[in-house]
Amino acid sequence: MKSGFVSFIGRPNAGKSTLLNRLVGSKLAIVSDKPQTTRTRILGVRHYPDAQVVFLDTPGIHRPLHRMNVRMVDTAVQTIKEVDVLGLVVDAAEAPGKGERFVVDLVKDAPGPVFLILNKVDLVRKPRLLPMIERYQQDGQFEEIIPLSAATGENVDRLERAIIDRLPEGEQLYPDDYLTDQPERFFAAEIVREKLLQFTHAEIPFSSAVVIDRFEEPQGERPLLRLYCTIVVDRESQKPIVVGRGGDMIKKIGTAAREELERFFHARVFLDLHVKVKSEWREDDRLLGELGIRGQK
Repeated sequence: MKSGFVSFIGRPNAGKSTLLNRLVGSKLAIVSDKPQTTRTRILGVRHYPDAQVVFLDTPGIHRPLHRMNVRMVDTAVQTIKEVDVLGLVVDAAEAPGKGERFVVDLVKDAPGPVFLILNKVDLVRKPRLLPMIERYQQDGQFEEIIPLSAATGENVDRLERAIIDRLPEGEQLYPDDYLTDQPERFFAAEIVREKLLQFTHAEIPFSSAVVIDRFEEPQGERPLLRLYCTIVVDRESQKPIVVGRGGDMIKKIGTAAREELERFFHARVFLDLHVKVKSEWREDDRLLGELGIRGQK
């Protein structure tokens, strides 16, 4: 039996969350085409016949402009020295830049094996992929270079086998039915935020958050989960964008979120949404802690 921790780090939008969801077989991390979607560490456990692997999805490493972003980056960097295997996830469909080089240099401090995971190969022509692999091989710091597609599942089984081969022997760390350490309130807030990201653009995705005000567990023969949530935005001008003309935008967000919440919780859901303006909330330690964005311990 083998067991251990594996962290996925990389630039924003590299596909770390999609990869985590694929590996654990359940949607634990919300997915969006907006950068900086993941704001905290998300743990997911996969039980194999010969191993138990604890996967960690982390926020994308970027240049932080607010206290929130500093905490996000700290969360990702902190995992480098805490895990048995480190996976650096790179978007193979994007040309590498200074940010990519920064992360490559960062993982040199990892005490354990480092895999380079070239994601989104379904979007890359093979003649372009081979020189990319050769360039990274010349770097010499990666124990494995694995091209894959988290979206389609292509070559993900190779990554799983390589990870298990490098894990230490040991008893499983969690019970057989354990999936994640995140509470239900976290997933409720993230599902609402995912729909907010889906339907809004410009600065809204980066300057908004979702707070669960009340979470009433379903009871009775026809269980109804009651959720009361606040969408927090940074400026007064953003509130009417989220609400929409005649409330059409917040209704659209609420309807999509409620449908997803009902699938997730296997129960009927009553969802109450309202919008609150809190300037500089991304600098507010108390609110960041409430949102689970804690940074370094």
